[in-house]
Amino acid sequence: MQPLADKIRPKTLDEFVGQEHLVGKGKPIRRSVETGQIHSMIFWGPPGSGKTTLARIIANEIEAQFFNLSAVSAGKADVRKVMEQAKGLFGQKRTILFLDEIHRFNKAQQDYLLPFVETGTIILIGATTENPSFEVIAPLLSRCQVFVLTEHTIDDLKKIVERGARELKVAVSDEGVDFLVNFANGDARQTLNLLEATTSLYANGKRRGLTVEDFTKALQSKYLRYDLLGEEHYNTISAFIKSMRASNPDAALYYLARMVAAGEDPLFIARRMVVFASEDIGMVQPTALVVANEVFRACETIGYPECQENLAHGVVYLALAKKDRSAYDAYFRALDDVKKYGNLPIPLNLRNAPTKLMKQLGYGKGYEKYSQENLLPEKLKGKKYYNNKKEVE
Repeated sequence: MQPLADKIRPKTLDEFVGQEHLVGKGKPIRRSVETGQIHSMIFWGPPGSGKTTLARIIANEIEAQFFNLSAVSAGKADVRKVMEQAKGLFGQKRTILFLDEIHRFNKAQQDYLLPFVETGTIILIGATTENPSFEVIAPLLSRCQVFVLTEHTIDDLKKIVERGARELKVAVSDEGVDFLVNFANGDARQTLNLLEATTSLYANGKRRGLTVEDFTKALQSKYLRYDLLGEEHYNTISAFIKSMRASNPDAALYYLARMVAAGEDPLFIARRMVVFASEDIGMVQPTALVVANEVFRACETIGYPECQENLAHGVVYLALAKKDRSAYDAYFRALDDVKKYGNLPIPLNLRNAPTKLMKQLGYGKGYEKYSQENLLPEKLKGKKYYNNKKEVE
């Protein structure tokens, strides 16, 4: 049975919902289609934002031969078959290869695409949820234009729900529509899948339309988009750290809850808290490092689900603590000089003198345990890295 998302998939740019910055009047993809000047490109955006649909529309609009492969399951042999067919039609009809999840192809597989993209044998449209700067090899990336797709807005999703409901011939209450679009997290496919599943289970005899209760019953578990190895992982931990840095415990707890609910490794979270305690709190409240280390230890010994309470305790403590980066900044100023000047000669009075010869050469001579003398190498005499005055951010 054909899924609802496929049944109502737009076939033209005018039917396409969302991504106005790309397909609106005078915008780059619409201009490319209107002029017929289609070149290889990469769509970077979250799940359900229309990447596959947009690729199909482009192929349809320019009457190109269209091949759809997923880098998860396709290999070099599959790509070779496409290239053979493309070469057979070269000069007569253009060929678009849509490669979903292009970031899953390894370097050798991506290298194999290069000559076909360069010669124009195919127009490559890659789709990825990951940052292509890190996941696509530079030679291939340089030959493709990158278009960034965004999550669907609430208004976009409402239009998509209306279209899906018309196709299914089902009514949805206003509250039900609101539930669907909020559940979706910007993902149109998730919205339509839940609408379709709920319709098949609970639509019979419904005069007032599907309700929030119907959707809740049909929903096994709240969908959280969180790829443990992907960009959303890094976005969330970044928001978590920045919320603690801003002394905002509410935001920090929210991002903590998102990571825990998605199954993030508690030791990963706790490690970041240990780093934060020295980097952002440091000398102004040294006990922060003790607390963070104890949270890490608790996560090690207790694990989920109980250790989420230890994480929450530590997060609130770190968020409310005063902030001081003076030790952190001082260290990196010193590191800059190490990189700049290399291994400068250590003053003789600081050198170890285990042999008679070393003593004769002056190693250790004049060393005083509690000297006020500047002990840096000669080239750096007088240099100050650490400022005793608190550098509070």
